[in-house]
Amino acid sequence: MLLTRHCARELAVFALPPAELAVHPIEGEGRHELFLMCDDISATVEALTIEGAVFSEPISNEGWGLLTSMTLPGGVELGLYEPRPPTTLA
Repeated sequence: MLLTRHCARELAVFALPPAELAVHPIEGEGRHELFLMCDDISATVEALTIEGAVFSEPISNEGWGLLTSMTLPGGVELGLYEPRPPTTLA
């Protein structure tokens, strides 16, 4: 973690592994979503389930990737996906 000053405020900046950002056009009111990306969704779901994660959706093929969702403490949903075709990071 790096503490830095920006606009007269201290901010915590965290290093992250490689990531992708996608912006999709939609009709109507906008929204934002955060997804974790993995190489093998079945293995990742199995490993996280063993550690106590609760998945609220079965794995589904959305065309752009395999997708599921886990419920975090407090009821917040966090998506997990395996990109199809492989990511631009490959």
